[in-house]
Amino acid sequence: MLILASFFLGLGSAPLFDVDEGAFSEATREMMISKNYLTTWLNGAPRFDKPILIYWLQLTSVRCFGLNEFAFRFPSALGGTVWAASIFLFVRKEIGNRQAFLASALMVLSLQVMVIAKAAIADGVLNCFLAITMFGLFRHYKTGSKQPLYLAFAAAGLGMLTKGPIAIIIPFAVTFLFSLQEKSLKTWFRMLFNPAGIILFLAIALPWYWLEYRDQGMAFIEGFFFKHNINRFNSSFEGHSGSLFYYIPVIILGLMPFTGLFFTLLFNLKTLLSDRLNRFLLIWFGFVFLFFSLSGTKLPHYMIYGYTPLFILMARALPLSLHPRRFAFWPLLLLAALACLPLLLPVALHKIDDGYIKAILEGAMGLTGQGYLLVIGAAIIGVSLIQFLPRLSAEWKLIATGIIFALLINLFLMPFAGNLMQEPVKVAALMAKEKGYKIVMWKTYNPSFLVYSESLVEKRTPVPGDIVLTTVKELDTFTNPAVLYSKNGIVLAKLKQ
Repeated sequence: MLILASFFLGLGSAPLFDVDEGAFSEATREMMISKNYLTTWLNGAPRFDKPILIYWLQLTSVRCFGLNEFAFRFPSALGGTVWAASIFLFVRKEIGNRQAFLASALMVLSLQVMVIAKAAIADGVLNCFLAITMFGLFRHYKTGSKQPLYLAFAAAGLGMLTKGPIAIIIPFAVTFLFSLQEKSLKTWFRMLFNPAGIILFLAIALPWYWLEYRDQGMAFIEGFFFKHNINRFNSSFEGHSGSLFYYIPVIILGLMPFTGLFFTLLFNLKTLLSDRLNRFLLIWFGFVFLFFSLSGTKLPHYMIYGYTPLFILMARALPLSLHPRRFAFWPLLLLAALACLPLLLPVALHKIDDGYIKAILEGAMGLTGQGYLLVIGAAIIGVSLIQFLPRLSAEWKLIATGIIFALLINLFLMPFAGNLMQEPVKVAALMAKEKGYKIVMWKTYNPSFLVYSESLVEKRTPVPGDIVLTTVKELDTFTNPAVLYSKNGIVLAKLKQ
């Protein structure tokens, strides 16, 4: 039930979000049309951002459910489900049923995972394979059994097909550091360089990479390995930069409504580190945190690669909490900030000069009326009342708070954001599809427009007679354009000849 409420409820309720959801979905749509199942294309050009597996999964889903938001997002929700199941099964075997349930519930109901497991991108599926890989390697460390080792190699191969080298970098580095701490490097060498495991990994991952290289040559090597992997670490890619402390607020927000339990974990590290499993989990999280903090490119979802061990550690830290009622402080703080949004929007509107952002803020003001405040207020009351129910344990108070957040996000906030940011793009695209317009996309990048219009666009400087998709702040560039559609800063206009 928790998985249904978190990952599947409202799965298709919001339009595809740009840029990532739009780009993945459009590449899948073009694959379906071209019947080229080897190389992905976006707006008629090769797209080397990610490997092939997520596109195959989305294509299968689209053929089952049709060309819609639910179908594009379904593989991620399915990946999230398997991810949660893998946490439950692993923790149940290592610790017991109660902490297995709590760890998987924390994962399912946490804010950032809830979003990523509903997004039409590769990360929900990658985290599923990454978790299985790491659990299999630890089980091999503990028991010496070959079965979990081979499962880890197979999952790493599928992860390599989902997002590339990161699926092997994290297991390789974490197990090395753990072996160093355990003074068992010989075991690490035997494990990582197991011939049968390597053959299994290569049998899964290598064929597509080899065929893609044969098809695209050095353009694939340069585009995928150099541009989208090495360069992402060495430099800021597409303006996604940040300080060494970038991921601290990401974690605080991403673990909502369980952020308080994360601080309990930090305050009890010394006690928890006496356990071998806890040390493995902490090294896993610590490596991900340091690796991406040092990376030139920083994106919020990168930190999710280290969340799986956090959920298990947080579940183990709960009995050590002296004041579990204080956990409600963090979700109530976030809800209070959301309640203040109608007051903050007019202030921000007067301080911003960018016409596009001002249009978005004006659209948000129209959506944050009395109904908005009633919903947020009800969530605040619900979270507050839960803390005073004497029959509920600290564990179930956390889960009940998580359920309130899941309902709030899936039934209200996600549609709210979609209506504000993406509905105008979708409406403009459907208009272009109905009228048969040939579109020039200028000074905006909305690949979801291609999905909904079911057509490609030109990206160039517009000339008289063109029909242009742009933003409201660019309208002054043109001479008396005929505005065909405009909402929340998105504009579809025809230039006079």
